[in-house]
Amino acid sequence: KTLIMMQITAAIVLLATSGSGFVVQTSPSSRYLFGLKADLSSSSSTAVETAEADADRPPLGIPGTADIPCAWDELGFEFRPTKSHVRMVYKDGEWGEPELVESPYLQMHIGATALHYGQSCFEGLKAFAHEDGSVHMFRPDENAKRMQSSCERTRMAPLPTDKFIAACNEAVRDNIEYVPPYGSDGALYIRPLLFGSGPRIGLQPSDEYTFLVMVIPVGNYYKGGLSTPVDGVVVEDFDRAAPRGVGNVKVAGNYAADLLPNMLSKERGFPISLYLDAATQTMVEEFSTSNFVGIDNANGKFVTPSSQSVLPSITNKALMALAAEEGMAVEQRDIPFEELESFDEVLAVGTAVVVTPVGSITRFDAEGNPQRYEFGNGKDIGETTLKLYQKVRDIQNGEVDDTHGWNIKVV
Repeated sequence: KTLIMMQITAAIVLLATSGSGFVVQTSPSSRYLFGLKADLSSSSSTAVETAEADADRPPLGIPGTADIPCAWDELGFEFRPTKSHVRMVYKDGEWGEPELVESPYLQMHIGATALHYGQSCFEGLKAFAHEDGSVHMFRPDENAKRMQSSCERTRMAPLPTDKFIAACNEAVRDNIEYVPPYGSDGALYIRPLLFGSGPRIGLQPSDEYTFLVMVIPVGNYYKGGLSTPVDGVVVEDFDRAAPRGVGNVKVAGNYAADLLPNMLSKERGFPISLYLDAATQTMVEEFSTSNFVGIDNANGKFVTPSSQSVLPSITNKALMALAAEEGMAVEQRDIPFEELESFDEVLAVGTAVVVTPVGSITRFDAEGNPQRYEFGNGKDIGETTLKLYQKVRDIQNGEVDDTHGWNIKVV
């Protein structure tokens, strides 16, 4: 009884002292957020707004002040607990109010379509601390569009762009202390997830969906990050996606299919795997979790695959724009496997890795004999790789003017 009375009293006090009525404390681990919105018509630095955000709203915390079990520059890319996540539920034809939840667990119906029929998609983006202490999300509007595409393909209720960005803003805001500090080379990884949570036993879309935004402080995806090129191997016995399947959307099943081949590649000493097209096994398509980019410095070319089986990378889209500004010819087209020998540099690009230089790619024939393609000397970072990486990181870290309007400030 005492605990219940304390919770009721806390809620009454919060309501009485909050001029905006923006946050209502309903339990020790759950807070409802009212009036979240995103104004996409304004400049990028102030694009996310919250209803009646005024002096009554708690001020932003300070990035890099959370208590973590390692140094900020030694994070790696792994799950780490943070303070809270954002949760929203779609039912009766509309999305409900967003909620901040501190418990990392949820209850799900045993008949949920995510469990039985794979109705589940997710996104990945990052928030970066700038030198002035502000925090900015990188291109969340593009992630919102891509999640909507995934929802359309799997017949799930799409989340409007303004709600998506606002939810990401709140997840970062409530966990701002976990944003790695400026200069640590880290970021707060933002993982939006949307899945069918209503019960169905016949193959049909759910009538209820749950949307979550969780955040995790991260460092480099591959050990060594940009400092050490990694060795790749061609996957021969498995396909990542069928030609007219779901390879171009970010559904959960795509990644489950890569678990076995990815593990087998690592057991052979290759930290990254390259898939060829499923139909002919002659065209370069995609690394396990990253887009493929080939750099032909002699001819000033930035080459990346064009395929309905490849997930459109938001990082790659940014790199293509920056490469074009550098005067490179950006080509998005079919890439025959043999063309690897013409590339001076190869990159694996994506939100998690940003840019990972690939020093070599090996393909084994039926007898197990290796054919190895080496890029540059296989040990040092290529000049173009470094230049493009630095350009995108400078924008993400706020060290140059964001002329493209890619950064959205957390407020």
